[in-house]
Amino acid sequence: MEIQEIKQRFGIIGNSPLLTRAINIANQVSPTDISVLITGESGSGKEVFSHIIHQMSPRKHGPFIAVNCGAIPEGTIDSELFGHEKGAYTGAVGERKGYFETVNGGTIFLDEIAEMPLGTQARLLRVLESGQYIRVGSSKVEKTNVRVIAATNVDVYDAVKAGKFREDLYYRLNTVPLRIPPLRDRKEDIFLLFRKFTSDFTDKYRTPPIQLDEDAQQVLINYTWPGNVRQLKNMAEQLAVLERDRVITAATLLTYIPHETSRSNLPMRLDNQPKEDFSERDILYKVLFDMKRDMVELKKLVADIIEHGGVSTTYQNHSQTLNQLYRDIELPSNNHKEAQFTLQQPVNTNIGNNNADAYNITQEAEEVEESLSLVDKESDLIRKALKKHKGKRKLAANELGISERTLYRKIKELDL
Repeated sequence: MEIQEIKQRFGIIGNSPLLTRAINIANQVSPTDISVLITGESGSGKEVFSHIIHQMSPRKHGPFIAVNCGAIPEGTIDSELFGHEKGAYTGAVGERKGYFETVNGGTIFLDEIAEMPLGTQARLLRVLESGQYIRVGSSKVEKTNVRVIAATNVDVYDAVKAGKFREDLYYRLNTVPLRIPPLRDRKEDIFLLFRKFTSDFTDKYRTPPIQLDEDAQQVLINYTWPGNVRQLKNMAEQLAVLERDRVITAATLLTYIPHETSRSNLPMRLDNQPKEDFSERDILYKVLFDMKRDMVELKKLVADIIEHGGVSTTYQNHSQTLNQLYRDIELPSNNHKEAQFTLQQPVNTNIGNNNADAYNITQEAEEVEESLSLVDKESDLIRKALKKHKGKRKLAANELGISERTLYRKIKELDL
């Protein structure tokens, strides 16, 4: 059968190459009995393709049943699919035929196959390989001749890697993969589908026809349609029933389109992030690295002074840096005065052919005279330790790293 005839027979609207390819695959696989795995997003029309495969197969006169595996509780899905014997479980007041028995000779469409429990997957694999199954509560092997068409809106291979779907069943079902394209990949078909749906609903509810202006058509085509054909059909029905103005503008259409906040790619702030926990060693390393950086800057500055006989333009703004470095040095409070560094630009001097500006560094500070006596240093450290620990000699000795007995002797020797 030609592609156009299939579209007319099953009410498929669209000229997208992706859609045409999917119909062509369904047409080719229909005469066989091999299993088909239909993949596609929710609302894209997977069940329609299961009907195409069944109706164009040798089983078209046999029964067809669609089963939503995600809608059947885990505890009863085995009974639904394979049947059960009387007394097999609480509430089983009589025997019951399962779908594989009632659809013998026909086709069973297992929608949302990825939601099927692992135990039921093992039973299904047995049916696909040998056509055999056992009712719940029975020991008798039953035979069935059923073609299985499965569908899912998730990536089954990801479920296999996550341990939620049997790998052997995946390869057994995926003999012929059939992917239904989402509506956003069929932009040329969106307006055709919308006109068909609005025409059907205006005839059904006997209302005037719906029209879209040019801006509204662009909104319709450029929307991503996460609910695919089902969402488009629902919106067309709402417009046919609710809108009094039959010429729909873009502003009106936007009121029927939900905001796609879940698909936003905007950056977002993450709260409750773990804070950095700096240990004393990390802080010490940071101080040492800062000191090293300052020393490197000073070396560069001195080298520049030596090379140019002054400070080049690269370092002309370093007065603030020098003052900051000087303030960071702790000196005994009684042995120094406040120092101030300035970088000054002298008047231009023409020496030979050299007219470059030169900068001289001057220091307005008094030289600091500091005692280098070990005895004085030792006395000063002991005084500071005793002052810090409020005269408690044991704590002061621990602070200085000496024994308490040694501290007593030092205090006596130094007359503290």
